[in-house]
Amino acid sequence: MPQPPRFGSGALAAAVENYLSTLVRRNASPHTISGYRADLSGFVSYFTPPGGVTPEPEAIDRLAVREFMGAQFREGASRPTVARKLAALRSFFQFLVREGVIAKNPAKLVATPKIGKDLPATPSAERANALIESISSRPADDERRVEGDVAVRDRLIFELLYGCGLRVSELEGLDLADIDVGERWIRVRGKGRKERDAPFGERAEEALHGYLAIRARVLRVNEAHDALLVHRYGGRLMRLSARSIRRVVKRRALAFDGDPSLHPHALRHAFATHMLGEGADLRAIQELLGHANLSTTQRYTRLSLERLLDVYDRSHPKS
Repeated sequence: MPQPPRFGSGALAAAVENYLSTLVRRNASPHTISGYRADLSGFVSYFTPPGGVTPEPEAIDRLAVREFMGAQFREGASRPTVARKLAALRSFFQFLVREGVIAKNPAKLVATPKIGKDLPATPSAERANALIESISSRPADDERRVEGDVAVRDRLIFELLYGCGLRVSELEGLDLADIDVGERWIRVRGKGRKERDAPFGERAEEALHGYLAIRARVLRVNEAHDALLVHRYGGRLMRLSARSIRRVVKRRALAFDGDPSLHPHALRHAFATHMLGEGADLRAIQELLGHANLSTTQRYTRLSLERLLDVYDRSHPKS
């Protein structure tokens, strides 16, 4: 396995490596560590002269952080991207404060870029269900076994993304031991390694039974794997990656109606939006999505009302 890039020499670079090592010891998710590594490496590189060393951490002040953010905007980074980088810097410098390396956090008082409130476009309930129903949940006969096996796996992917509101990383991380088929519950490990239980319905149960049948068939003698979703790569049985899941969603949407823009997170948004539209309690949706704060879930209420008013303004003769 290739080693992650290091940041060169210098006190700031060494501090970043120390911080990332601390995240590993605290069992932060690999996605979190990877994201922080990328964001902090860009920050270190910005303040490292060609062929030189990085500055001391205490040499970074609030104006330096603002300068870095301005450079990101000039290079075309979006507001959410810059906001994410600033969050990484705040966490990193707060770590240095706790360690006694610096006296105060230079990123703490830097204003976060304002981010639009719009959620990504979500498919309608009709489109989402029709797309899912277009994918077979039953293994095909011997003549089309490979094609049928792939369809059964893809159907389960859609049933869990849309039917349970899972993040793509949560789906990737599911193990067989996380599935309670009899009670129709899934143990989900979300952001920050927080666990929650998510129910699944009859259609997901049917897709799961179909998939487990083909999964057992493709296992070789004395072969086992903890992951729910597996595939073979180079002859090895491996966990299906988040990237592969995104490709499945895009490919199936393209085959269904020619629109390749659908992505897994849009199905998660559709799950929440459609449940809210059917009268589900906001607290229940919060629990199902695994949101730490109700304010995050309340976005769906606000945006649903805004869209309702937009329809009214465009459609009502006395608007």
